[in-house]
Amino acid sequence: MPENFKNFIAGEWVAPRTGAYFENRNPADWNDVIGCFPRSGPEDVARAVESAKRGFAQWSRTPAPLRGEVLHRVGDLLVQRKEQIAEAMTREMGKVLAETRGDVQEGIDTAHYAHTEGRRLFGRTVPSELRNKWAMSFRRPIGVAGLITPFNFPMAIPTWKMFPALLCGNAVIFKPAEDVPHTAHLLVEILLEAGLPPEVVQLLHGEGSVIGKAMVEHPDVPVISFTGSTETGSIIGTTCGRMHKRLSLEMGGKNAMIVMDDADLDLALDGVLWGAFGTTGQRCTATSRLVVHERVYDRFVKMVCDRADALRLGPGLDPKTEVGPVINEDARKKVDYYVGVGRDEGAQVLIGGKVATGKGLERGWFYRPTVLGGVKAGMRVEQEEIFGPVLSVIKVGSLDEAVRVNNGVKYGLSSSLYTRDVNGAFRAMAELDNGITYVNAPTIGAEAHLPFGGVKQTGNGHREGGWEVYDFYSETKVIYVDFSGKLQRAQIDTEGQ
Repeated sequence: MPENFKNFIAGEWVAPRTGAYFENRNPADWNDVIGCFPRSGPEDVARAVESAKRGFAQWSRTPAPLRGEVLHRVGDLLVQRKEQIAEAMTREMGKVLAETRGDVQEGIDTAHYAHTEGRRLFGRTVPSELRNKWAMSFRRPIGVAGLITPFNFPMAIPTWKMFPALLCGNAVIFKPAEDVPHTAHLLVEILLEAGLPPEVVQLLHGEGSVIGKAMVEHPDVPVISFTGSTETGSIIGTTCGRMHKRLSLEMGGKNAMIVMDDADLDLALDGVLWGAFGTTGQRCTATSRLVVHERVYDRFVKMVCDRADALRLGPGLDPKTEVGPVINEDARKKVDYYVGVGRDEGAQVLIGGKVATGKGLERGWFYRPTVLGGVKAGMRVEQEEIFGPVLSVIKVGSLDEAVRVNNGVKYGLSSSLYTRDVNGAFRAMAELDNGITYVNAPTIGAEAHLPFGGVKQTGNGHREGGWEVYDFYSETKVIYVDFSGKLQRAQIDTEGQ
């Protein structure tokens, strides 16, 4: 019988009040049941919020450098258990071990970076306009932060949200995606072992439409951070706007890699293969559009198809595997649906375009890496996020046209340009309408000490990672100390004072 896992609420591992559970299965082998996890309800959310409020009262009074030391210990434990966690993550999420090791490494980097920020929660001192008066600001924690995370980076994205929130002195309620609950369980175990006070973190498993909704709507959760679809983010944004909550949204992408006629095509080939088919295309930063100059279009597209068609599919735990499964049956159906849409719109399926079959693939959600040629700007496969191993190729005649194609979608997360022309590269840095632009590198690959996020319908202006995220999880408080011994009236009439 598979193990029944529990929520972590009020400092204890507890069964859901609903008494209901769901199965967590390996997407590479549907017969492999990892465990059964709580299908929690609103009552579980209410208990978690009350506990988190108690945790906040304790943790917010802990000096920030000491909070940072706890997170450093978390990072050290992640280092010790990197391989164990990577294997568990591959089993429940599907991507290859090299990628899940990198996922854990992002958590390690984020923990150690957060530790240093415990001594860098800077405020400002400024001169007062009045005599014998001191003016300053400082950062203070907000309260309970509700964190809703996706399946594709089961360790990295939760740590991007959780570690800055904790470093700033907030308590957190963590709602992981239903497809990857086990990695979340392992992360919370490590937090507790590192010495985080138990009521500072709550782990709630279940459906986003039930417990995610209840958390977003709870009046005592003033901060929400969500990574997922633009459609769900819009619903959350409506609620948070009405309730005056602080909200960070990280949503969809339709990222383009531009290859100019002077590019190093071998370098660009390696980049597009990793960008389009790494994580089986299930990244918000995935290279889902390839924009190629007409002078090298035929040659480069053939290079891409030859290499992509030879990629080895299989379970991510197999060291020979290069591309794992998509996350579940619905995801595979969505990918196949969009390939059909592309055909109907006039695109040509150059390779792939079908469910993958063969030995070792029978019980998993595998789909062949797919390249669609002849795609025109405005086609649905060029505009809409597919979230799978599908690459749409668009031919252009100039950098100006490439920039227009890149910018002509509702998303604005990541972009990439391969060129040897330094002038063109610097033009593109300014003109590509994205939160991130890579030059001579693919559209994926964030670093923990830099802000991450996008524009337009990719986000709502906040950033994860780097120094900016610490502003999101803290409030600015301004202090005035008047030691003049008399009433001084700022911004009224200071003449003679």
